[in-house]
Amino acid sequence: MAEIRQSYLVAATSAVSLLRDPAVRTAWDKPSALTEFSVAGLAGHLAHQIVRVIDVLDCGERADEPIPLIEHYTRSPWVQAGLDHESNVSVRVGGQAAAADGHAALVERTQALLDRLLTELPAEPEDRVVRLPWAAWSLRLDDFLLTRVMELVVHSDDLAASVGIGTPELPPSINEPVVELLARLAVHRHGATAVIRTLSRAERAPATISAF
Repeated sequence: MAEIRQSYLVAATSAVSLLRDPAVRTAWDKPSALTEFSVAGLAGHLAHQIVRVIDVLDCGERADEPIPLIEHYTRSPWVQAGLDHESNVSVRVGGQAAAADGHAALVERTQALLDRLLTELPAEPEDRVVRLPWAAWSLRLDDFLLTRVMELVVHSDDLAASVGIGTPELPPSINEPVVELLARLAVHRHGATAVIRTLSRAERAPATISAF
């Protein structure tokens, strides 16, 4: 099994453990650390990173020639859109809908999906290409899994901060590919000079090199 597949399963297992934390249940109806997200909605969005993998594995549409990973982000309208853009509103609505049945139901449902992936993902062909049913293009499965690992890492930190607990500790095999992906996206968005200055010269750093 490709390393990124193992990294995804470890990150997803960590995320489900975080969702199960009593602090998440206690803060369920409170605002989260993300603008316009409740803790419940953010938890639903975190769980959705497992739902999405099931969606692409089960998609019956024929996969096209896969596009490069960076192009996937340049084609996605939410990347540089504002909070009120329909793509970002849809993300928040979807997270809240996923959490509508309550904390226990979300945890149980997400754990069942993860259990399925623990069995099925290792058996997927190394060269598997998947169609994204919510988009008009295809990606290599391993590239898609990297996008989900990034989402799991970033939103696990968001959720932990929202409920006042420590961010889950993950191994370098997970964090390093996420840092590399975010750096590549930051360079694509802001240029190499801005990123290099931010990492090496605080006195000349731009206001932001955020990947999104």
